[in-house]
Amino acid sequence: MANLADKIIEYWQKVLLAEKRVEEKIHDMEEAAVHTIHDVEEKVVHAVHDVEEKVIAAEHKVIRLTKDFLNMEASGGIFLMMAAVAAMIIANSPLYDHYHYLLESVKFRVGFTDYDKSFDAELEKSLLHWINDGMMAVFFFLVGLEIKREFVDGELSSRDRVLLPALAAVGGMAAPALIFWFINMDHPENLSGWAIPAATDIAFALGVVALLGSRVPSSVKVLLMAIAVIDDIGAIIIIALFYTSDIWVPPLFVAAAALVVLFILNRQNIVAKTPYFLASAVLWLAVFESGIHATLAGVVAALFIPIVDKRNPDFSPLKKLEHSIHPWVAFAILPLFAFANAGVSFAGMGVDDLFNPISLGIAAGLVIGKQIGVFSMLWLTIVTGLCPKPKDSNWVQLYAVSLLCGIGFTMSLFIGILAYNGNEVQAAVRIGVVCGSLVSAILGYVLLLYGTRPAIQSQAIPEEKTS
Repeated sequence: MANLADKIIEYWQKVLLAEKRVEEKIHDMEEAAVHTIHDVEEKVVHAVHDVEEKVIAAEHKVIRLTKDFLNMEASGGIFLMMAAVAAMIIANSPLYDHYHYLLESVKFRVGFTDYDKSFDAELEKSLLHWINDGMMAVFFFLVGLEIKREFVDGELSSRDRVLLPALAAVGGMAAPALIFWFINMDHPENLSGWAIPAATDIAFALGVVALLGSRVPSSVKVLLMAIAVIDDIGAIIIIALFYTSDIWVPPLFVAAAALVVLFILNRQNIVAKTPYFLASAVLWLAVFESGIHATLAGVVAALFIPIVDKRNPDFSPLKKLEHSIHPWVAFAILPLFAFANAGVSFAGMGVDDLFNPISLGIAAGLVIGKQIGVFSMLWLTIVTGLCPKPKDSNWVQLYAVSLLCGIGFTMSLFIGILAYNGNEVQAAVRIGVVCGSLVSAILGYVLLLYGTRPAIQSQAIPEEKTS
C-alpha cells in the first residue's frame, strides 16, 4: 500500500513538473511572439520611414534639378528654341489663321480717352506690337544692366580685357554685313537688311557652350560672353542710327525730362525700384511717340541704375535688379518674342525660296561672315601680340567661338522686323535667321565637343585643395 502511495505521489510530481514545463514553454512562446511582433512593428516603421525619406529625397531632387535647370545658362536658350519650334509647327498647321489673328488683329489699349475722341491719350497696338515694342524694351533694359555691370565691375572693366572681344565683335559685325551686301547688291530694295546677320544671340550662344559643361574652359565662355555683349552694343547703335526715321521732336523734350529725373535719382543714391520704374515708363512712352524705336529707352534707363549703394557698399541695386528680371526675360519675354516672330509658313515654298537673296544673304552672313570676321580678328590680335590668348584655350576652341557668334536668333529677328515690311519678306528673313543660326549652333557645338579634351578629374582635385 505504501508503495502504491509513493508511486501516486511520484506520478503527480511528474504531472506537476510537466505542467510547469508546459507553462514555461507557453510563457517562452508568448515572449517570443511578443518580441517577433515588436520586431515586425519596428521593421514596418523603419520601412515606412525609409519610404518617406526616399519620397522626400526624390521630391528634393526634382526641386533641385528644376532649380538647376532654370539656373543653367542653357535653359533660356532651350525655352527659346522650344517657342520657335512651336511657332513654326503652328504656322504650318490649320491653327495658322488663329495664330495670325491673335497676333495681328487683337488690339490692346493703354491710356485715357473720352467718348467722342476729343481727348485722346491712349496707346492702341496689336499684341505683336506690344511684344516687339513693349516687352522687348524689358529685354533691352536687361541688356543695358549687363553692359553697365560688365564695363564697371566685370570682364570688360579694363582695356586689356575689352580689347580682344571688342576687335572680334567689330570683325563679326563687318564681315556678315559685307557678305549680305555682296549677295544683295543687285537688289537695292533688299539692302536695308544689311545689319540682320551682324547680331549675336547671347542666350543661344552661351546655352550651346553650357551644354558641354567643364569641357569648355571658363576663359572661352567669358570671351564668348564679352563678344556677345559688345555685339549687343553695336546692334543698339545700329538700330538708333539706321532704323529710326520720321522723328517727332516734342516727345523728345519729355524724354529729356525723364532722363534728368533718372540722373537725379542716381546721384541721390536712390535704390528703390519704383521711382526708376515710373521715370523709365515715361521715357519709354516719350521715345515711342517720337518715332525712335522704344526699346532703346530700356538700354538708356538701365545705365542710370546704381551699381553700388553708397550707404551699403556690399549691396548692388543693379545686380539685384538684374537677378530678379533675368528669369522673366529668359523664360517669358524672349520665348514669347520667338513664338510671335518665328512662325514661318512653308505652304507653297520650294527649294528656290531657300536661295532667296535675303534668306541666302542672312544665312551666309551668319554662318560664313561671322566665323571669318570674328576668327580673323582673334587670330590677328593674338599673333601680333596685341592681346594674349585666353588662358587654357586653343585655336580650335577660338574657332568654335567664332562659329557660335553666328547664332543671331533674337537680335537678328528683331532687326529684320525694323528693316522690312510685308509677310513675304518677313518669311524670308525668318528662314535665313533660323537656318543660319541652326547651322552655326551645330557646327560650333560639334567643334567644341570633338575639338576639346574633357577636364580630367585628377587635375581638378589639387586645384580644389589649394583654393
